[in-house]
Amino acid sequence: MIATLTLNPAIDQTVTLDALNPGSVHRARSVWSDAGGKGVNVACCLADWGLPVSATGVLGQDNAAPFEQVLAAKGIDDRFVWIPGQTRTNLKLLDAGTAETTDINLPGLEFGPSTLEAVRAVLSELAQDGSLVVLAGSLPRSAPPDTYARLTGELRARGARVVLDASGPALAAALAAGPGALPQAIKPNRHELEEWAGQSLTDPAALLDAARRLQASGIALVCVSLGEDGALFVSGDGALRALPPATEIASTVGAGDALVAGLVAGLHDGLPLPDLARRALAFAAGKLSRTGANLPGREAVEAIAQSIRVESLT
Repeated sequence: MIATLTLNPAIDQTVTLDALNPGSVHRARSVWSDAGGKGVNVACCLADWGLPVSATGVLGQDNAAPFEQVLAAKGIDDRFVWIPGQTRTNLKLLDAGTAETTDINLPGLEFGPSTLEAVRAVLSELAQDGSLVVLAGSLPRSAPPDTYARLTGELRARGARVVLDASGPALAAALAAGPGALPQAIKPNRHELEEWAGQSLTDPAALLDAARRLQASGIALVCVSLGEDGALFVSGDGALRALPPATEIASTVGAGDALVAGLVAGLHDGLPLPDLARRALAFAAGKLSRTGANLPGREAVEAIAQSIRVESLT
């Protein structure tokens, strides 16, 4: 069983520009919207791969239709809790010349303890011994920073394996939890790992050392996403870096979420570390060729995985 949690979902509105010039008037090439949020994006990619997945979290009832539609279209088990109000809309400005995206994230829905309890009840139904649960994305301002830490402890007590993709105080609280409440896997990017380490990690040796310290603390798998430089993977089986293939980029939106989905798919199948790294990078590269949280066909993703170079690190 695989489940994802998104406490701060968003409708991602992507605006494509010829070039992004701050302070200037722009004419958009195109505009499209996707029901998103990290956990939703992970669920969409896993469903494209062919794995059964449930998605839960909190949605505003006034604009829940886009989420209902995408979850139904991909065959995802919709277990979201609805509350009054509107789910936020995030703006993503895509520079067609550089393929870089500028994010403008709006405040999320505010909700009280009773809503969080309803979500916890759903998670307790979904979490089984050996199941994979993805806790992903920012927390709404009304949720305490230790929310993921508490949920991880509860899920682990039920025998679930937790994959965490968070940042800032929520990540710091989760990493400071006791041995029984640490996630099995995390996926910070370089900047998020630097925040935790309290130092610059531009030096490859320093980056590897920080990832190894986290792994030694009790996190079975640490994956550090490095954008166009691929990703670093550290587990009890060793450390390696996976390098992405040359890819024609349609949109970078959700590439990190696709990487998480690839990790989960690899953990689901019990892949050894090199193959797990290839699958995770293949998910991310495949998503780059598509807009929205969508993967190409399974055969195409497997072909990408075969082209990914993996370097062992010492």
